[in-house]
Amino acid sequence: MTRVIEIRSLNLKPGARAAFHDLYVRESVPLLNRWNFDVVAYGPSLHDDDSYYVIRSFANIEERQQLEDVFYGSDDWRKGPREALLGMIDSYTDTVFEVDEIVLRGLRRQ
Repeated sequence: MTRVIEIRSLNLKPGARAAFHDLYVRESVPLLNRWNFDVVAYGPSLHDDDSYYVIRSFANIEERQQLEDVFYGSDDWRKGPREALLGMIDSYTDTVFEVDEIVLRGLRRQ
């Protein structure tokens, strides 16, 4: 069985990573979980002080699109942590591909 994973690589504004991480852990992860996102792993990147990553898993590419459309259009997101989080991001890119369950388990934070 395969899953689609998305690795979001974020370039944060200089000096914003600690505040971003705190807000992401306190508000964004619980919100994403309530909206049935499978948040696999997240955290500061090891290669510089302004990078961050988020890994999410989906049953397929259609589920990814559907969840994102509904979530990012919701009041929970728009009136929640959206403005604060986006204010700390310079840019981001998503990479989306399929993995098997063994690879997914290896990526998952315990």
